[in-house]
Amino acid sequence: MQDKDIPLSIELSGWSPFIPTDDDNSSLPVGALEYKFTNTCTAKVSAVFSFNSRNFFGEQKGKDSIQPANKGFTLKGTGNGETTFPTDFTIFTDDKETVVDHCWFRGGWWDPFTMAWNAIRDGLVVDNPPVPADAPGASLYVPFELAPGKQKTIRVMMAWYSPQTQLTFGTPGKKKEGCDPASGCCNSPADIGLDKYDKDFDGKFYKPWYSSRFNGIEDVAGYWAQNYNTLKAKSQLFTQAFYASTLPPEVIEAVACNLSILKSPTVMRQFDGRLWNFEGCGDDSGCCHGSCTHVWNYAQAIPHLFPALERSLRATEFCEDQAEDGHQTFRTNLPIQPVAHDFHSAADGQLGGIMKVYRDWRISGDNTWLKKIYPMVKVSMDYCIKTWDPRHKGVIEEPHHNTYDIEFWGADGMHTSFYLGALHSFIAMGEFLKQDISAYRDLQAKGKAMIEGELYNGEFFIQEINYTGLNAKDPSKEKSYGGAYSKEAETLLKKEGPKYQYGKGCLSDGVLGAWIGRMCGIDDVIDSKKINSHLQSVYKYNFKTDLSEHANPQRPSFALGNEAGLLLCTWPKGGKLSLPFVYSDEVWTGIEHQVASHLMLTDNVEEGLNVLRASRDRYDGRVRNPFNEYECGHWYARALSSYGYLQALTGVRFDAVTKTLHIDSKVGDFTSFLSTETGFGTVSLKAGKPSMKVVYGSIDVQKVMVSRREIAMSS
Repeated sequence: MQDKDIPLSIELSGWSPFIPTDDDNSSLPVGALEYKFTNTCTAKVSAVFSFNSRNFFGEQKGKDSIQPANKGFTLKGTGNGETTFPTDFTIFTDDKETVVDHCWFRGGWWDPFTMAWNAIRDGLVVDNPPVPADAPGASLYVPFELAPGKQKTIRVMMAWYSPQTQLTFGTPGKKKEGCDPASGCCNSPADIGLDKYDKDFDGKFYKPWYSSRFNGIEDVAGYWAQNYNTLKAKSQLFTQAFYASTLPPEVIEAVACNLSILKSPTVMRQFDGRLWNFEGCGDDSGCCHGSCTHVWNYAQAIPHLFPALERSLRATEFCEDQAEDGHQTFRTNLPIQPVAHDFHSAADGQLGGIMKVYRDWRISGDNTWLKKIYPMVKVSMDYCIKTWDPRHKGVIEEPHHNTYDIEFWGADGMHTSFYLGALHSFIAMGEFLKQDISAYRDLQAKGKAMIEGELYNGEFFIQEINYTGLNAKDPSKEKSYGGAYSKEAETLLKKEGPKYQYGKGCLSDGVLGAWIGRMCGIDDVIDSKKINSHLQSVYKYNFKTDLSEHANPQRPSFALGNEAGLLLCTWPKGGKLSLPFVYSDEVWTGIEHQVASHLMLTDNVEEGLNVLRASRDRYDGRVRNPFNEYECGHWYARALSSYGYLQALTGVRFDAVTKTLHIDSKVGDFTSFLSTETGFGTVSLKAGKPSMKVVYGSIDVQKVMVSRREIAMSS
């Protein structure tokens, strides 16, 4: 930052701890701003730095206060006990010259701000002691002198502590009695070997994880001050390794900007340390609660950056959220506890969860964890079969709830790709554990024939709408978020079939299960050429370079006018229903990243980059925030599909079960970031020779496969 009236050049850096594999230090309620001043003139400069804050907790007159802290001050809010609760926010430095004004001038109108500004304007250093209550604001001052060419850095450190809430979601269910994990029944993380998350907590309301580690704001601030340099150095290791990448800049930007989601209120850790997430955030509350499985399916960052936290989601899905018959709710209660199973399971969410168990096993290399969770996975797999494929055709045809918040009736490419991926994952895990998986192989073979035949129109995969001859009898009577059918809707049902289908449409998510499979380390279960054809069709028909002529009666602010974007669905061969699935006319960045990275995986790199560029061009800072790809709320989780670009372009992934590093470059020579269960660093490919640089922890690579051929690692 520069100003003609200030004879200093100034740099501002903001950061908070972010150290892949170090879950706890990356979850601290802290942040910092560093101001670096350089004297660029020929004379000594005398200056006063100040950091000023109004008391943003000042709602409880006579109670809220500003108290002293070591080289700073603490804003203390007592809360009203109903919607707000005791919260402390500390602002401090490590500079011994720091002086604190604990209480701004008290008066009406803008008196406090005016007098605070007068002090700044005049270069004053105000030293006021604390008062019992009602201080309107506080300032800290650091006076300093700087010789020509010299530098000074002032750290402003912040920490907060808000241990109580009245935050709760969901309808409690009953704890499973006589639960035997070996028979597929799980009540807690300890049942599947995750003892770390088995803390004793049975409160009615959400309490943040850090309240189980720290007793108060003094503990948090003390830890922050004591470990600041170490945490910064480790965080910089991540920054340096990540930005050492030679991948296209728009790829790095998309991945990096969306990692901000992990530091937003979208992502939370409850008292026992487990993750619990919203889909996104409103301005003053979360949006769509409960680590929604069909949305978090898309998110690929946490399983690689913080694998243990990702496995805590599996613990919740297969323990508290899974009934004894295998039904999984797709929204978790808060605090995490047994749920009421009073609505559909989400087919994409539950089937995706089985694939993610396979992925998490390969990332962690924890065979004991797999052995313990497998019985629950089998119960889930069997539920999926009996619920959505009761006639054992190998396709999902009974009405199936999904990420579009409706139910598809009849077999479709999207969910059959999930089904085949889940079957493939289950078979691979079962084989490793020496289980009989022959019946599941038969289903997989049937499903492969069906999706490549009846559900493929020669160009892309479709849906065969069907609501007769099923176990479910009447679409107008089934539970649905859309509510009961009106008289007009019943007339439409007789004419076109159930509302909210995609039928003959070209669906951008049409082979989503295949993409998730590749992200999980699963080879294509469906004919790769047909997957490629589907993706090329999506690019041809759904990617629009100008949306000016596109009518969107839904939420057009995601992409509109002369902007480019990837539509969720189009009907290039006709057959669009009067009421296709909700959201069909929208553009979602999470799906754009999914499709773009899948295009890259299938050697359509330039097409994938075109979709990515269109998405990021809309978030260039002029109209939309580059760090906030919104959908149903800010910092929307689906956008974490962007992390898949790293694997899509390089093929880099580490299989901790076989200790094999896989590389399959789509861009020739490269350097790219890799994070594993035990460490992180960079992987490079130069003239066909692989190399790896581990900068944190360790990565026990014993074999390297480049484009499916074993090659020795360069030293």
